Amino acid sequence: MKSSVPLLDIIMRYILKRKGKQMRPMFVFFSAGICGEINESSYRAASLIELLHTATLVHDDVVDNSNTRRGFFSINALWKNKIAVLVGDYLLSRGLLLALENDEFQLLKIVSTATREMSEGELLQIEKARRLDIDETVYFEIIRKKTASLIASCCAAGAASVGAGADTVNLLHQFGENVGIAFQIKDDLFDFQESKAIGKPNGIDIKEQKMTLPLIYMLNHSKTAEKRKVINIIKNHNNNPEKVAGVIEKVNASGGIEYAREKMMEYREKAFDILRTFPESPMRTSLENLVIFTTERNN
Repeated sequence: MKSSVPLLDIIMRYILKRKGKQMRPMFVFFSAGICGEINESSYRAASLIELLHTATLVHDDVVDNSNTRRGFFSINALWKNKIAVLVGDYLLSRGLLLALENDEFQLLKIVSTATREMSEGELLQIEKARRLDIDETVYFEIIRKKTASLIASCCAAGAASVGAGADTVNLLHQFGENVGIAFQIKDDLFDFQESKAIGKPNGIDIKEQKMTLPLIYMLNHSKTAEKRKVINIIKNHNNNPEKVAGVIEKVNASGGIEYAREKMMEYREKAFDILRTFPESPMRTSLENLVIFTTERNN
């Protein structure tokens, strides 16, 4: 990641210092490991995914006007939006060049498809948030594109890196998609939990007018007048802590939390069903444990 631009080197060092759990590269390696021997191509796949993921996080902080990320100041908070956007572009281009310089065209195709889907998912969410007319079908389409597509690409890229056939690559892509959907539902549930252990405060999704699965369930099971009242709070009073707390209470009382948990476990089970078609091995066990972690994590 060395560059001839000193500012870029300073920012890269800062990014490396605050790196997260690096779950996505683990999905790449374990998926490669259940299909063959991890090799140089697998390392390139993991690097490509991590570069893309980091680029999207840098851009997301600009879009969301967020000043923190993983307990650190975000790039845009320290160096302003213009530099943050350019740094995100730089990370993305380094990933694309890594693939091109090593003739990793299949990896490039997998990751470029994920990048397109993530952008579409974000834009679909923004479009729907304006009218707050998200039903379950639209919700799952948004999270499939926005979150699940990247985890799906990790698993597909891992399989492709060891020369797995097209059917196996597609199967692991489906596996990753199911894990990604379960992962996002787990993220949704954090918004309704009273805990200091989680990295985001209660009601942040409501404040940002994001329609999460527990909230959609509650609205679908409310009378018209009640539904209008809640939508009015989300649209016009989303910065009022008391009113947001009231919405959280309604969601809890409606059974929305239990419903979302059930859905999360459904998608987790679909992922396990696919995994069980592969022979037992330490790699498969590690992948199973990683799936369990994604749905039982505390942040």
